[in-house]
Amino acid sequence: MTARPPLPPYTAETAAVKVQAAEDAWNTRDPHRVSLAYTHDSLWRNRDVFVTGREAIVEFLTRKWERERDYALRKELWACDGNRIAVRFQYESRDADGRWWRSYGNELWEFDAAGLMARREASINDVAITEEERRIFGPRPTAEHGVPFPLS
Repeated sequence: MTARPPLPPYTAETAAVKVQAAEDAWNTRDPHRVSLAYTHDSLWRNRDVFVTGREAIVEFLTRKWERERDYALRKELWACDGNRIAVRFQYESRDADGRWWRSYGNELWEFDAAGLMARREASINDVAITEEERRIFGPRPTAEHGVPFPLS
């Protein structure tokens, strides 16, 4: 098993690094790359779907990004304590019919000693938007790392 720094216990600074790394990885839309941040037996709740293990994470993310086209994400640290991090996020995507959506959510993360995520719980709400209302265009530029993203 390879360690994924920064490692717990997290400070506000090291948790922010972890959150940005997660945002960067998810914006690649590469399910295999993303899955490497999770333990082999990681437990997920994503909306109403429950997923266990890296293989299932890859399958879940593959389906997700087939459905959610032009996916672009912003994450923000909400809080941290020991080996746990809370995150709020927004992402935008387009469905197969060309309709745009903004999805708002909160995640609770729990890490093992090697810095791999052992548990992820995500609650997400979707809002239909027009193409003109889009605010998230691809990965966040480096100059904007750590800059809070507006709620609406």
